[in-house]
Amino acid sequence: MVARVRFELTALQDAWLILPEAHVDERGFFTRTFCENEFAARGLPVHYPQSNLSHNNRAGTLRGMHINTADHWESKVVRCTRGAVHDVIVDLRVTSSTYGRWMGVDLSVANGIGLFVPEGFAHGFLTLAEDTDVTYQMSRTFEAEVGIGFRWNDPAFDIRWPIEPLVINERDATYLDYEPSRFGG
Repeated sequence: MVARVRFELTALQDAWLILPEAHVDERGFFTRTFCENEFAARGLPVHYPQSNLSHNNRAGTLRGMHINTADHWESKVVRCTRGAVHDVIVDLRVTSSTYGRWMGVDLSVANGIGLFVPEGFAHGFLTLAEDTDVTYQMSRTFEAEVGIGFRWNDPAFDIRWPIEPLVINERDATYLDYEPSRFGG
């Protein structure tokens, strides 16, 4: 058996879950997490010039909601490689059929699920376990000056987080509510 990348389209336009198809034997398992041909067949980016690791010490750590300015949008593939997170994306593309909608999915080392986040989506996550690691494959290199965001509990979206955040950095805690004119797209 050869493991392949499996994809499941989400309720949000252009966002995909990336599901593991593991080959299991007495050694453990093997699963493919990326395949250029399989990503390209769905019209997804295949060039990721930057990879990032976010380590989070405590359960209840919130990071988000982040996006770049419209002329610097990026897509990303997000995976949890240790622990567990509740990962949330919001479609901010005004021309999208799912504009303004959000979805959340639990990503964990146990379920092996990845999430493809398209350009024009805000992204954030809340850790559900201590010592949680999240990896990102980014379609663009980091540019701090183009990063923006909105408040994690903005009433415009009414995101339902599974637990109350305990740790939030100052930038994320002081983001303003969503105002379409600040975000373009």
